[in-house]
Amino acid sequence: MPDSLQSHWNNPPPQRIMVFYHPKVNGSAALADEIADYLMRPLNGAVLKASIEDVEAREHIAEHDMLVVLGGDGSMLRGGRFAALHQVPVLGVDLGRLGFLVEAHPEEWQEVLARVLKGDYRIEERMMLRVEHRRDGQLSGAYEALNETVVGRGALARPVRLKTMIDGGELTTYVADGLIVATPTGSTAYALAVGGPILPPELKNILLIAIAPHLSMDRAIVLAQGATVEIVVRTDHQAILSADGQVEVSLLDGDHICVRMSDHTARFVRVRPPSYFYTSLVSRMTQNPSAAKTK
Repeated sequence: MPDSLQSHWNNPPPQRIMVFYHPKVNGSAALADEIADYLMRPLNGAVLKASIEDVEAREHIAEHDMLVVLGGDGSMLRGGRFAALHQVPVLGVDLGRLGFLVEAHPEEWQEVLARVLKGDYRIEERMMLRVEHRRDGQLSGAYEALNETVVGRGALARPVRLKTMIDGGELTTYVADGLIVATPTGSTAYALAVGGPILPPELKNILLIAIAPHLSMDRAIVLAQGATVEIVVRTDHQAILSADGQVEVSLLDGDHICVRMSDHTARFVRVRPPSYFYTSLVSRMTQNPSAAKTK
């Protein structure tokens, strides 16, 4: 992995593109048909269209130079994780509500793709998290997250105790509904909803912030690059581990969670300058402030 996550302009024009649509998003399949038809001639037919739910189709991501994802940020999170395993960049077309990760609006996809086909785009790299769950000293599960992982309570409205260590040294024991361990990408998601700071998307720092802390640390912490977070769960009732809101694992008292920067990097296709992140952020927050409080 490079020393810094950077944005690189002037990339090779893609020769093979996969178009993923979300079957439950209105208009997604129809727009995928339009985009696939548009790409057929310049790519000499090297276009594959599929549902993002199609497990068999996802096995062919590595055979393509670029992934086009139609949907909202949830679809982009899934597509970004799938593609990161193969270092394939992702271009998002917004069919959702907020669209922090997408690049093109539905009315401008043709203009954006025309630029991409000429190599007039940059690659924005974003760190991911590697989350390991251990029980009785044995690895129980491992997950990749682009936004965040959350360790917290289950259905009962009772806090959990989360002994938290940074690079082997004890930080504190949070008594809270949960603890969010987020990437800079995730700083505009759940972490923002509970009052966390917004981080530039290409940083490689982990953000910690508690959910409804009770008589314990209530400030967000931005960790040094390369830090490792370890969490020991203390609870006499249900607790859960989630990753990007799409993986949910039941936790028991004494379970151990380790979070560090992943070896994989999500790569997003951009045609706008890096400063667009800030202007679009302000626009989204002022036009629909309540949207920032949703996942």
